[in-house]
Amino acid sequence: MKSENNESGVFRLFHNARFFTGTELIQDKVLITEGNRIAGFADRDSAPSGAQRIDCGGHLVTAGLIDLQIAGGGGYLFSSNPTPEALAAITGSIVSTGTTGFLLALPTNTHDVYRAAFRTVSESFNPALLGLHMEGPYISHARRGAHAPELIIRPTAENVSALLLEASGTIRMMTVAPEVCTKEIIMMLRQNGITLAAGHSNASFREATLGFERGIETTTHLFNAMTPLHHRDPGLPGAAFSSDSACASIIADGIHVDYAMVAIAKKVMKERLFLVSDAVEENDRGAYMHVRQKDRFTLPDGTLSGARLSMLDGVRNCITHAGIEKFEAIRMATLYPARLIRAYDRGVIAPGARADLIFTDSEMRLTGICFNGHTELKN
Repeated sequence: MKSENNESGVFRLFHNARFFTGTELIQDKVLITEGNRIAGFADRDSAPSGAQRIDCGGHLVTAGLIDLQIAGGGGYLFSSNPTPEALAAITGSIVSTGTTGFLLALPTNTHDVYRAAFRTVSESFNPALLGLHMEGPYISHARRGAHAPELIIRPTAENVSALLLEASGTIRMMTVAPEVCTKEIIMMLRQNGITLAAGHSNASFREATLGFERGIETTTHLFNAMTPLHHRDPGLPGAAFSSDSACASIIADGIHVDYAMVAIAKKVMKERLFLVSDAVEENDRGAYMHVRQKDRFTLPDGTLSGARLSMLDGVRNCITHAGIEKFEAIRMATLYPARLIRAYDRGVIAPGARADLIFTDSEMRLTGICFNGHTELKN
């Protein structure tokens, strides 16, 4: 991704709001931004003169949401159309829902698709795009889910090196099956700044635990496309539960995971559990043909292949259906995913952080967005 220009010298003052910073709720203050960065909070009468004043309508203001796994939107599935035009449409669609930072998920695919995706992402200036989340190709045939079996490969030092060289730093996260990755492969990927996630995996509890000990930091869409949580072998979910540090993403749509299990996972993992949308887009060509259903996406044969879910939908579902406290549910979609990928200027309202904000009403419905320092309020 190419670096952006930081618009400076333009002050904006956000007032008439409750601000949740990611760690605390602030009231009776105003929030000041300069360009596309947070300057800080101030008393109402001590704000800089000449600042543009933005009335937040008494709503809740939080950091923009962060999605570490979304494959498409705006009419495009990126893996089937890895072009700048598709990326622009996808980004616009995602940001309009309140997600101001995301990793573009790229499922197990052909070399030509990878090459085109790397080029398109490397040439993008859009600050919402944080990089690629490669789902595969180093995953398990037994737990491939909707992934194309003929495109799955076993990692070697040679093919991993070649992939990293061609990717040129565009890969921010990668989902791998721990049981197919040696210690050396894990080290190679981590040394290139990639956050590793265990997923699409047939790993036993012991294999998954070893993967976490070797440097895998998180788990992709907990409970889906992995060994089940079983009393004779707790599998990958059990390894994530018992770890002191491993995180896990979860899809809170009530379809991929029952809400009762979301609640159980949250009680066990606490701040190590975070949200992803795993959203795809309708598509009728390429390796992944997704059919839009009423509440999900499937392959043509009916296999569950992706969610019809925004991150804000996931937050609301956690609050309404899984009994998770509101501000903790917000952290699951802001602070926690940003912290995992070391995007420390995202997911929080703090001096120096990006001025990417969302405004929500009492029912957590979107009422406005501030993205890259520019604000659009909904009627």
